[in-house]
Amino acid sequence: MLHLLCLVLVVGCLGVSVLAGEAAQFDFNTDTATLLSRLEAPGDFLTDPCEIFLDASKLVLHGLVQRYIALEEKHKIKRLLQLLETLHYNQIVIFVNKVQRCRALADVLKEAGNPVTSMHARLRQEERISRYSAFKSGETRIMVSTDLFERGVDFQRTNIVINFDVPALSDTYLHRVGRAGRFGTNGLAITFVSTEEDKALLKEIQDRFVIAIPEVEDVSSIDRSTYMNG
Repeated sequence: MLHLLCLVLVVGCLGVSVLAGEAAQFDFNTDTATLLSRLEAPGDFLTDPCEIFLDASKLVLHGLVQRYIALEEKHKIKRLLQLLETLHYNQIVIFVNKVQRCRALADVLKEAGNPVTSMHARLRQEERISRYSAFKSGETRIMVSTDLFERGVDFQRTNIVINFDVPALSDTYLHRVGRAGRFGTNGLAITFVSTEEDKALLKEIQDRFVIAIPEVEDVSSIDRSTYMNG
């Protein structure tokens, strides 16, 4: 009964989001994830329920090129600026783990003349929506984001994701890199690896999803046709 009620609520929210437009859809995606995470096991409410689990290793998108770059922490910003000069992209999402790093990195990229915006939890809701809309419309081409922005939002123009910080969870990695290569297009995901902990997390990601993420030193060696669309 509770699951049925929650399903009705979710569908109801979806109807509202369609009527209210894309701004409401942004809220809906976030609220839905929160709502579903609070659902208790169906066995607590249903008689002999059947549960279906999806193999997470199958969720890595087809056509997504994944690489990592080994470097020291102090060299990350310099290398990122080099990537922005070298890579061919429509739009890029750069993920970091903390709000402070999000703000600081966005400021550095702006000072370097890049069309960048940022997204994190300390922004007011109206500012989030404004920045979301600007990025989706193509007004800005680079988004620096915490994991507030990892799921539930799609950008058709985004073909590159850069993990400036390695995520602590393999699921988070999946949701991050899923921002690129959507809608049947190609995409590229690059992860910066600078510590032993980063290496361990990267290995966990590869083991979890049964994938190989090779190291790359010269990104210009990556065939642009494998991640650039059009």
